[in-house]
Amino acid sequence: MKNSRYNPALKDGDLVAAVDLGSNSFHMVVARHVLGQLRIIDRIKEHVMLADGLDADKNLNPKAAKRALDCLALFGQRLAYVKPVNVRVVATNTIRTMVNPDAFLAKAEAAIGHRIEVIAGREEARLIYLGVAHDKPPGKGKRLVIDIGGGSTEFVLGRGFDIIERESLQIGCIANLHRFFPGGKWTARQWQKAKNQIAVDMQPFVRNYRNQGWKEAYGASGTIKALSDIAKSRAMSDGTLTLKTLQLLRQELIEFGTMQNIRWPQISVSRRHSIAGGLLTLETAFEELGIESMQTSDYALREGALFDILGRNKDHDPRLGSVKALQERYSIDMEQAERVEHYALTLFDQVRKFWDLDAIDRETLSWACKLHEIGLAVAHSQHHHHGSYLIEHSDISGFSKTEQHQIAVLIRNQRRSIHFKSLLTLNESRAIRALRCILLLRLTILLYRSHSAEKIPKLKLSVVHSKLQFEIPRKWLAKHPLTRSDLDNEIAYLKAADIALAVIEK
Repeated sequence: MKNSRYNPALKDGDLVAAVDLGSNSFHMVVARHVLGQLRIIDRIKEHVMLADGLDADKNLNPKAAKRALDCLALFGQRLAYVKPVNVRVVATNTIRTMVNPDAFLAKAEAAIGHRIEVIAGREEARLIYLGVAHDKPPGKGKRLVIDIGGGSTEFVLGRGFDIIERESLQIGCIANLHRFFPGGKWTARQWQKAKNQIAVDMQPFVRNYRNQGWKEAYGASGTIKALSDIAKSRAMSDGTLTLKTLQLLRQELIEFGTMQNIRWPQISVSRRHSIAGGLLTLETAFEELGIESMQTSDYALREGALFDILGRNKDHDPRLGSVKALQERYSIDMEQAERVEHYALTLFDQVRKFWDLDAIDRETLSWACKLHEIGLAVAHSQHHHHGSYLIEHSDISGFSKTEQHQIAVLIRNQRRSIHFKSLLTLNESRAIRALRCILLLRLTILLYRSHSAEKIPKLKLSVVHSKLQFEIPRKWLAKHPLTRSDLDNEIAYLKAADIALAVIEK
């Protein structure tokens, strides 16, 4: 899909920003678009320790929530100078695992002033690799990229800018500390036991990765870079990480015995909180994957998200390939999808100002149109239910979990009664926008119910005193009695949902 008319291509001098709401730290990077490239001009990092704020039931405590919201308000001040369409805010493992993330996200979006996308682990892996690929010139061989975050660790195999394999495991540095070293204490025996368990967690993909092999290995996280800095300062290596180097660091760490006793001056007090869990993961990964050596990268998730914005603006949107693959896999009638998309976006353009809809809403409607019949591959009966489930639970590269969920809600409500329970899974602002896009999708599908290539006249849609008004030529409607009947049924469905629709024949 090309750029929305409300999202013009980046111009020289435009600012672009990406924010990574990690489990340990929040990062923001701002770049300027110059001659088709991005030049980073500002970085902000805040050690929020969000993962530490989750209790056993995955509820976020008030102190951690306040740290996060204060940080986001600070970021929001810097982002005030960036066009909203050029900002991407992504949330990772800790927010993914919260028992009630929507309550926090509503406050978080208000604090930063932008929508926040919750991304799945495998999508996080894609963006991490994209960041590293832009930091390190692509070679001819494969590369392995590992990023150890606070809540999860991502493992990616790729060549150039293309991803071959990606995995995400719940073995982040903070997660490991809570899981294996309660109270921030450890012994050699505990360490070995923890390594054995992590090795078990890695088994589903280790053999595949080792069989494929790689030429270069890179570590993309702050924890891995900290380990590299410690090794270099202690003359253990030139900054290159090897299994021998990691074993030496582990021996020293075990001698410290506790998090509070760590005496490596090269790391901050806040980094001491995560270094043990990170080293545990990396040492195990070296052993299980057979990694000989690893360099570090200064780019990671936030830079990947930044370059993803550039890709979307240049029509190199990875979501296009993913949607096309879904259309082919589920034998979607692409001509019908194109007809529905074109007409729905035409209606969108007529009412967007009345309803205060934006480029993101337009994109969401467009994706839903392309995929609205995906459920027919399962069964015609209740196909909107099946389609919603497939979109919600599929791994669709390039899409955040937030985006997939919104598309699934639109597809779920494309016909029959409005399912308000699904809308209530969105926060209030998004629910209102989604409902408005649903109405446009429903009307368009109704008009194209016959799957005919017959050209439908451009009908006028407007909002008058909160009532949706649809003006249709009387002669055309007289020739399509089934459409007339469907419109009557639609009026009844919407009335039951307390939505007024008037059909005006002219």
